[in-house]
Amino acid sequence: IAARHIHDTVSGVDGLDEQSQKKVNFYTRQYIDALSPSNFAMTNPEVFRETVKSHGQNLLKGLNNLLRDVEDGGGNLRVKMTDTTAFELGKNVATTPGKVVFETEMMQLVQYTPSTDKVLKKPLLIVPPWINKFYILDLREKNSYIKWCVDQGHTVFVISWVNPDERLAAKSFEAYVKDGVLAALDAIEEQTGEKEVNAAGYCLGGTLLATTLAYLAAKRQKRIASATFFTTMTDFTEPGELGVFIDEGQVSSLEKKMFERGYLEGSEMAGTFSMLRSNDLIWSFVVNNYLMGKDPFPFDLLYWNSDSTRMPATMHSFYLRTMYMENRLIEPGGIEIDGTPIDLTKIKVPCYFISAIEDHIAPWKSTYMGARLPSGKTKFVLGGSGHIAGIVNPPAANKYGYWINPAAKLPETGETWFEGAQQSPGSWWTDWQAWVTGHDAAQTDPRDPAKGKLKVLEDAPGSFVKARVDAKVAA
Repeated sequence: IAARHIHDTVSGVDGLDEQSQKKVNFYTRQYIDALSPSNFAMTNPEVFRETVKSHGQNLLKGLNNLLRDVEDGGGNLRVKMTDTTAFELGKNVATTPGKVVFETEMMQLVQYTPSTDKVLKKPLLIVPPWINKFYILDLREKNSYIKWCVDQGHTVFVISWVNPDERLAAKSFEAYVKDGVLAALDAIEEQTGEKEVNAAGYCLGGTLLATTLAYLAAKRQKRIASATFFTTMTDFTEPGELGVFIDEGQVSSLEKKMFERGYLEGSEMAGTFSMLRSNDLIWSFVVNNYLMGKDPFPFDLLYWNSDSTRMPATMHSFYLRTMYMENRLIEPGGIEIDGTPIDLTKIKVPCYFISAIEDHIAPWKSTYMGARLPSGKTKFVLGGSGHIAGIVNPPAANKYGYWINPAAKLPETGETWFEGAQQSPGSWWTDWQAWVTGHDAAQTDPRDPAKGKLKVLEDAPGSFVKARVDAKVAA
């Protein structure tokens, strides 16, 4: 009742513009969440009982946990969400067998070992975001999208982005197109002999993929036969709660810090995302670690979540201003890549957009607006849950379900689309597989990455993904 009263009082202030109103609502909610009685020892019955039972040992252990987290954060509090020592890349997460077969300054290209007698002729290139690491799609064997695709007969290639430092401060969005996606396409063609691939991009990786597709369209080059977009925004008209952090004042302040050191520190981005779900990603751990005095539970998803990445200053400044603030990607010629105007309406390849109904990072109605930009045949699918669980939803789990609208053309608004949508049980993965093979199901012999034309550099998942930004601070 008190929380609702505070929020209603503050949010009811007259005379605020829309952006200020959103900020007031957001930060009032942060304040209310912080003051919750459960966050204090004397007003949390569970903590109170534990304090009496252990004669205060929980608070002593909690203080030690707090001091450890401040030390590990280099003077800043970095709340520990999971036991990071319980996981090792290549051992119990990111374990799908494969090889790194190509490398640039910007990325490593991982090719996975086939597991079927025949494979689809067209390889599959996955373009993950560089805001976090690709192994969200390869956490464990039972929920690995990468492993599942390999088992469906795809020759899977994944870009593993570099975790940049000050030496890459001048790297632009254009560099991610040219030295990332385009370089990967060249390497895949050399390795497999295939001029065209099926491509999939996740979140910001999808924004990059769409930009690359428009670039190829302008060059009249067909190198991508079909494109899949996981929770991808290309129209930033309604950016959701992330928009609270993006205005001239905040971006200018962020740019000043970024250009001084050459990059955006990964922990700052992680902190922003945690604030979007503060009760789940901040306060629950404050209670567990500092008041109850418990160690965080080993959890692969939270291990990945804490494995944050930096971003080059030049690229991130361009992304925030050009995409979020000015929304120029939806304008024909609004941005240029290597002197080539980008026009998303020129994309004619078949496109599959999968979004998540509870996504707070890329709201589905915003991703839907972007799905209407390509001029080719586009399918929009709405999955259950949020930004991660809605995508990492293996068929064996039989969870969430997904919605499809059978109309031949996408209606003007997401609301109209949803009114005519039908829900199906299970995972969208099987629907996507039928969609991909429905365009081309030609097969060929399996491609062993160790026997291709490209030299094997190291085993999957590669060294780029193992670079942790917190290791340096903790040392």
